Amino acid sequence: MAASTATRPAAMLGVAPRPSARLRTSGLVMGVASALAFSSSGPFVKPLLEAGWSLGAALLVRMGVAGLVLSPALFLAMRRQRGFLRRHWRLIAGFGLMPVLGCQLFFFSAMQRMPVAVALLIQYLAPVMLVVAVWVRTRKAPSALVLWGSLVAIVGLVLVVDISGASFDLIGTLLALAAAVCVCAYFVISERAGDDLPPLALAASGLLTGAIVMGILCATGIMPFHAPAVSVVLAGVSVPWWMPLLWVAGIATTLGYALGVMAVPRIGSRVASFVGLSEVLFALMFAWIFLAEVPAPVQFAGGALILVGVVLVRADASSTVTPQLAPAVPTPAAPGP
Repeated sequence: MAASTATRPAAMLGVAPRPSARLRTSGLVMGVASALAFSSSGPFVKPLLEAGWSLGAALLVRMGVAGLVLSPALFLAMRRQRGFLRRHWRLIAGFGLMPVLGCQLFFFSAMQRMPVAVALLIQYLAPVMLVVAVWVRTRKAPSALVLWGSLVAIVGLVLVVDISGASFDLIGTLLALAAAVCVCAYFVISERAGDDLPPLALAASGLLTGAIVMGILCATGIMPFHAPAVSVVLAGVSVPWWMPLLWVAGIATTLGYALGVMAVPRIGSRVASFVGLSEVLFALMFAWIFLAEVPAPVQFAGGALILVGVVLVRADASSTVTPQLAPAVPTPAAPGP
């Protein structure tokens, strides 16, 4: 794993040790692959929702199936470490309620009150929020590369999502900001993964936690549950409902969370959050291919600016260590009772 017990003394001081170049490279590849996987969810789920599926049903299947696919990793962690759930329940519950369940609920709720582009823009302010949070915590201003990278990336994001003509909605804005906070939690909690909390076990337990909570919400009627046997059109071809759902749950969500939680400890929450902006670009590509939503030229320009911003932030991270938002909790040498 990326974070071993040998590196914890440095982590306890609030500074993550600098990983090797090989780990950083693999983490960068995993981060991009995670964003690619996540980005296919929207274009595949959107036709289902339009065909009569409720959001609660789609999210329940998405989280439940992905959690079951990754559950062997959780089972192995529980066998190797006695009291695994008791020791890590706070991080598991936080991951399941915020990055898994909260982010999706808040974002889709915001999307129902305001243009999707504006909700996306606010949610993807998460990288800048992380930079500001570290700035406030450490009282040390980010480098010029990080500041310029943040600015360039956000300008590119504005161009990509195209918010022209959008109206302001206070409640929708607050919901989108809540989604952004949940995205921040995703990167911060993932950075805590290591030998004692394997990333895949964290992803599996978080997804199952989110699925259980969503199941309760659907069973009590708080979230509507509608899952009709419909057909949807993807790339001009009519397919049964289970095909896009199987992709979203079994591949997009599973790989998205699995690769994401493995990438963050390798490259740090700050760099990972900026790499995550590539999800917007990949989503445009999938929407173009499967929904015939052709991007405008200005969106391609925005995508280029996002990449420039990521490169600037990544260049700064290559020469410095990444401060953590919270000191890691020391882990006892022996398993808990």
